[in-house]
Amino acid sequence: MSEALPQNLLDALDARAKEAMSHWGLANVKPTLLKYRENAVFRITLADGAPAALRLHRPGYHDEAALRSELQWMTALRDGGLSVPHAITASDGRLLVALRPTDDFAAQHADIVSWMHGLPLGESGLPLSHGPEAQVAIFQALGAMMADMHDLADRWPTPPDFKRPAWDMEGLLGENPVWGRFWDCDGLAPEHKFALCDLRHQLRRLLYAVPPEALDYGLIHADLVRENVLVRDGGVAFIDFDDAGFGFRLFDIATALLKNRNEPNYEVIERSLIEGYRTKRPLTDATLAMLPIFMTLRSLTYIGWFATRPELPGIAARLKRYADESLRLAQALSVAA
Repeated sequence: MSEALPQNLLDALDARAKEAMSHWGLANVKPTLLKYRENAVFRITLADGAPAALRLHRPGYHDEAALRSELQWMTALRDGGLSVPHAITASDGRLLVALRPTDDFAAQHADIVSWMHGLPLGESGLPLSHGPEAQVAIFQALGAMMADMHDLADRWPTPPDFKRPAWDMEGLLGENPVWGRFWDCDGLAPEHKFALCDLRHQLRRLLYAVPPEALDYGLIHADLVRENVLVRDGGVAFIDFDDAGFGFRLFDIATALLKNRNEPNYEVIERSLIEGYRTKRPLTDATLAMLPIFMTLRSLTYIGWFATRPELPGIAARLKRYADESLRLAQALSVAA
């Protein structure tokens, strides 16, 4: 995607990355831009020759306390045996470095995390390249690791100053959701706004009717899309905890399934993920019956996300597609009612 960025921005990002790397004693290392979305992510080489990922965090998205908390939880998961990145400390021992504003960038934070080897499970919008048998094994491993992550999260004593977003009722359906007011976005047609407003109220009624003890709640990854699941020998690895926070565990499951629902093998994919999860952590049929609610909730988050990024190409078409998708998914809500 870096090829689509103007050269002046690429040059500015390169200079900013080198500024950040100087705090790790790596000012002369050549950074390679991999992604420029929430964060600017670069592949770099550490002094010992090992690859790593430098992240320039999007200004204003998470504050210093939230970013430090993300790194703390990732490290706790890594210490618990999960295949996730861990933070690499700067020369002065800090996990996170503050970068001052410049003519090109607002004040922001940078960190470096260990490189995770493996290939992304897939890319959104493209068919999975793995055959049916491989899909079974991959999604079983994904479900099992997700359950392990939830177990470790429940056992981990969060530090007193731990701060991450809440993907709870208010974070998903409140007046100011984590990713924006999906029912009231610039770029949506009036008929979509009306339908999504009604859907929001329907979802709130459904969730309020669920006894709190019926929904598993705690720390979640919150963005286990294909690109953030790496397939490698012996299983899978998780990357990009930028949206991790407190939320419903079904939201993690729904996120991992949503972009696969048009796969011809989807029923097997869903069954494999659930089977893998249940090998490590309880998940009752009654709870699983609410999955259509969380598939719909996950789809709705993308509307708010895209609406706050009007600079992205084809934004109007994307908003319409996600609005239509969410309304189609809502047709299954009678099953969960």
